[in-house]
Parts: sequence; structure tokens; C-alpha cells
Amino acid sequence: MLCQECQERPASLHFTKIINGEKTEIHVCETCAKDKGDQFQGSNNFSIHQLLSGLLDAGQSISASQSQPYKKTQPDLKCPSCGMGYKQFAKVGRLGCADCYRTFNQKLEPVFKRIHGGNSVHSGKIPKRKGKDLHVHREIENLKEKMKKLIEQEEFEKAAETRDRIRSLEESLNNKGGA
Repeated sequence: MLCQECQERPASLHFTKIINGEKTEIHVCETCAKDKGDQFQGSNNFSIHQLLSGLLDAGQSISASQSQPYKKTQPDLKCPSCGMGYKQFAKVGRLGCADCYRTFNQKLEPVFKRIHGGNSVHSGKIPKRKGKDLHVHREIENLKEKMKKLIEQEEFEKAAETRDRIRSLEESLNNKGGA
């Protein structure tokens, strides 16, 4: 698909806008998007960067900060390892080092949950041939959590069945490791 602006380069950015039930699609190349300053018709000069920065503000809106101009703001958090501040991270969109995750943890977790549909833990994928034991370990962990909940709910028969399943999985791991 060609860029709707220049009709020369392939469109690499695709935007869908729905206003009052009317759907409009915009397909542009990176060059044209940069030339337009990441702003699109009908957006009231609202850029994509502002949208992403809004996610990083962890729920604080611009209008709320403007309505209380004399309220004392919190000092900017800074990473002890690389010196990056949270405001700088929100502007750039990238963390400076691994310690930034620990430093900004309280502000990042709500952002990750919003972006990833409520999940804040990445479990990843495991190759089937190489990760058979990892699948079993994960299943054991899930069954242990299930067993705790069953005990709390006083469903002891189901908890005993779950316990037996955990034992059989652990035995199969032990036999596999010893063979």
C-alpha cells in the first residue's frame, strides 16, 4: 500500500480514527509522518508522543495539573545507577538501564497493566522440545496456587486431588532427572 500523502513510498504507519461512528483510515510513510510532525487531521494538534506520554503519567491528566498551579509537585525520581529521571523517561520513552525498572517500579506497573491488558508479568514462550521440564514446573506452581485456594475455600477433597497431581508431576521430574 502506498503512502496517501506522497504516493511514492510504501505506507508503514497505519492509523484508524473513529469520530461519531465514522471510521477514517490514514496510511502514511515514515517520511511524511515526520514532515507532518506526527499530527493528523482532526486530532486537534494532539501528537502520538503526547498520547504515549499520557500513558506514562500514570493517570495524572494535564488539566488536573493546570487546575492546581500552586500545588507543590513531587521531586523527579532519579535512577541511582544511570541518573535518568522519570520525567526524562516519559519524554524519551526508553529506560536508561536495568536499575531503572526497580527505581520506577511503582510508576511503571500501572502503565504495563494498562498496555498489556491487565497483565504485569511476562511469562513468555517456551520451546516445546527444549522446555518440557519448564512446562511441568509451571504446571506444578499453578497447581500449588490452586491447592491453596481450594484449602481456603475448604474444598478439601479437590485439594487432595490437586495434591496428588502435584506429587505425580514431581515424581515424574525426579525419575526423569535420575535416569
